[in-house]
Amino acid sequence: MYFIVVKFQTKPEYTEQFMDLVGPFTAATRSEPGNLWFDWSRSVEDPREFVLIEAFLDDDAAGAHVNSDHFKAGLESMRPALVSTPKIVSRKVDGDSWGEMGELQIG
Repeated sequence: MYFIVVKFQTKPEYTEQFMDLVGPFTAATRSEPGNLWFDWSRSVEDPREFVLIEAFLDDDAAGAHVNSDHFKAGLESMRPALVSTPKIVSRKVDGDSWGEMGELQIG
């Protein structure tokens, strides 16, 4: 699995409409082959920050996503609403449990 987390800092005047702005990008990504999970969240600490969480079947599916036409169009549509370049954190995950990800341990 290929897991991607991206943080988007929005300009104040775009914050409330950001989810509408990224709607077409979201719909297109969710229908991509190899897309396992794709969702947005709003930061608890900063209401102007949105967090995108994506999971893809493998490196090839993730690569196809970032090279797709709708990805490029999505970035262009978001650009006016953003304060800066989105912060990207990505991680390749081998396995299918939280413990294998090394992110969460329940004991």
